[in-house]
Amino acid sequence: MLYTAPDLTSEERDVRAAVREVSDSLKYQVRQGNRWTAPLRRMTFARNVQGSNSIEGINASVDDVAAIAQGEKPVGLDDETERALVGYQLAMTYVLQLAQDPVIVDPTLLRSLHYMVTSHDLTKRPGRYRRGPVYVQQESTGDIVHEGADAAAVPALMDELANSVVLTGDTLIDAAMAHLNFVLIHPFKDGNGRMARVLQSLVLAADDDISPVFLSIEEYLGRHTQAYYDVLAAVGRGRWAPEESTPEQVRPWIRFVLTAHFNQAEERAARITAAGVASTALTDLLQAVGVDDRALDALFDALFGATVTRGRYITSLADVGTVVSPQTATRDLMTLARAGLLAAVGEKRGRAYTAGEALLALRREVGLGRAWKQVDPFRRP
Repeated sequence: MLYTAPDLTSEERDVRAAVREVSDSLKYQVRQGNRWTAPLRRMTFARNVQGSNSIEGINASVDDVAAIAQGEKPVGLDDETERALVGYQLAMTYVLQLAQDPVIVDPTLLRSLHYMVTSHDLTKRPGRYRRGPVYVQQESTGDIVHEGADAAAVPALMDELANSVVLTGDTLIDAAMAHLNFVLIHPFKDGNGRMARVLQSLVLAADDDISPVFLSIEEYLGRHTQAYYDVLAAVGRGRWAPEESTPEQVRPWIRFVLTAHFNQAEERAARITAAGVASTALTDLLQAVGVDDRALDALFDALFGATVTRGRYITSLADVGTVVSPQTATRDLMTLARAGLLAAVGEKRGRAYTAGEALLALRREVGLGRAWKQVDPFRRP
């Protein structure tokens, strides 16, 4: 037996419809193949990974995560943190690849994803269910806030969970319930929270093979960690006991997830709008300095807050089918720096570039980098 979702109220259906409307608009704009799509997709993926891992105390900047995804080692990041981030990125990349075909969720897939997430530490028993009890503690007090399902029941529960992933026909609700049941079962010794979020992203991705990276709420959860913990604790009531729960008692979780999706979708829509406005300005700036428009990738990366290196520039161009030599990449970046569009940091092989004054001004003008103000979708006018 698993926890089950309640029927949505009319108010909740209205919020769900609002989320769907914004999400459909996002999908349409991403499908247009604009020049900003690939850079924005990279930074969105990095924000997702950074947000999910920050919840577990695995801390790195969004730019550090983006660098790792492009094959570079960030300066100052310890090896253990880097390995944890690499594993999580591998699992999420696999999820996004799976979304391109019909997705079948089964326990073997879940155990494989867990192996990717935790294989940097074999003491965590990557890919293997736990053999004993597991307790979730509040870090600040040491108090036990949740006890997972009995270890002997875990294999059968995971079979049931895999078979019930598509239950209501609404992907958002199904993904939310998969997340909730996974984290309350707590099937593994460690990595359960990250895996629950990977599973949620997997179910969401299965509904969209074009823009699944834009559907995740991991960035939002990373910014609202305490509220996330609080609602899980309230619904879980201290231990795995779905037989003592009613769908109505699960409603706070559903409303929390709807709120997360509403805010995440609106924030990403605002970024896409800003990117579209910035695109014309960036094209004009490139033409003024006489650089090939392939360099738009570097400018968009810097505009979105990423550090640009020669290696990352070459990789980003290769991702969209453009091959350049190291010499050409160096020349492009140096020209952009001399024009004030990029600002050079470091020397020779350690040289990197960030947004120059012209890009910083454009970022402010279009509203990128502005902190998102939380909206309660249940209290809208």
